[in-house]
Amino acid sequence: MARGKSGFTLIELLVVMAVIATLLTIAVPRYFQHLDRAREASLRESLAVMRDAIDKFHGDTGRYPETLEELVSKRYLRKIPPDPITESSDTWVAVAPPDEPGQRKLWDVRSGAEGHGANGSDYATW
Repeated sequence: MARGKSGFTLIELLVVMAVIATLLTIAVPRYFQHLDRAREASLRESLAVMRDAIDKFHGDTGRYPETLEELVSKRYLRKIPPDPITESSDTWVAVAPPDEPGQRKLWDVRSGAEGHGANGSDYATW
């Protein structure tokens, strides 16, 4: 009794590779879209935490901090969080109080990232 060689034919391998390629074309764009949404959610949360720390500092001291580093040194923040879009903690943009333009005070903080989020608004306006 002769036994045939066991294994896969070239056609079977090509069909499996085509199925895998089809699944990847569906999954990969969703994966990257999910990563972008996660970065945007992290950016919103980082901004909210820093703005809350600025408000607490102002409530406690009656003045606005001069830098984000002052919030860290006074223990209102453990550390300056990195901007999830630029992946750097040096790109935050300090906004001076509207009633004291030109002052070196930190009334608000914005992202220094270029581009816009999924909702179409610029990161710099969040």
